[in-house]
Amino acid sequence: MNIKEFKGVYVFVEQREGEIQRVSLELIGKGRELADKIGESVTAIILGYNIKDKADTLIHYGADEVIYIDDKILEVYMTEPYAKALTEVIESRKPEIFLIGATAIGRDLAPRVSARIHTGLTADCTSLDIEEGTGNLLMTRPAFGGNLMATIVCPDHRPQMSTVRPGVMPLFEKDESRVGKVEEFKINFSKEDVNVEILEIVKEKKQKIKIEEANVLVAGGRGIGNPEKFELLKKLADELGGLVAASRAVVDAGWIDREHQVGQTGKTVRPDLYIACGISGAIQHLAGMEESDFIIAINKDPEAPIFEVADIGIVGDINKVIPALIEEIEAVKKSKE
Repeated sequence: MNIKEFKGVYVFVEQREGEIQRVSLELIGKGRELADKIGESVTAIILGYNIKDKADTLIHYGADEVIYIDDKILEVYMTEPYAKALTEVIESRKPEIFLIGATAIGRDLAPRVSARIHTGLTADCTSLDIEEGTGNLLMTRPAFGGNLMATIVCPDHRPQMSTVRPGVMPLFEKDESRVGKVEEFKINFSKEDVNVEILEIVKEKKQKIKIEEANVLVAGGRGIGNPEKFELLKKLADELGGLVAASRAVVDAGWIDREHQVGQTGKTVRPDLYIACGISGAIQHLAGMEESDFIIAINKDPEAPIFEVADIGIVGDINKVIPALIEEIEAVKKSKE
């Protein structure tokens, strides 16, 4: 393999029912940063049906070029046709770096594509950078249960592929003055490319705002005492216009749904305000929230590791501290009426 033939940073853009997933926009922004370091361009690849009109949005978020593959067969995600389409694009265009969001779709699609094009894949990355001198992509991810961070390189094969968790990379500012190239890429699909038949799509009703998109999170751990205390946390979150989150321990205990879990095996978040209640601060949890702009920790244990990353630490009982916070917030709101 002549790796010098491979150029550019490519990003797979995930869309569901025509709605571009936020992680794809985050990756275009990160791709823009990486491309600028190696003097290359950013190309976004979007697959679907009647999706050409999404191209301008991708350019506004940092893409120099958009490749769209439009076919009825791609309207709903299926592994085989999506894998075939991406494989043909990669073999034709030879990207140096290829990024995919670590969503349910991305985690299904990325390993199949990497196997077909005979390259490596680093999954669930939390950091990406360019190595000085070699220009290799430095792909960093948690390892050994989150107890250390491993940086992985792929020096002998191209493209350098990685999946990246939603919420890890900041969303770049949208620039509607940006212009770029839009190109359709044709794929000849056959009946053999559809090895499953979708009979019905059942949508599960979930909260409208995902925790990784919230500006304020009030998170509870085992230290809150019992699952009923989440009602208290929810009241504080409501007063602040935020959502409730949780540590793995309480999710595993069945106190709250897994959609609320923050941490290495949960979701990565970076809200403006993160209030950790009764959370000790295990490294696996910190990996999912330490990039929050402002962290308040409330814990009865003054030696809790969470205080090491907190901007403000309150040593106390949440049953006393949180009601006092709610009362103070209500008083401030009332004074402004």
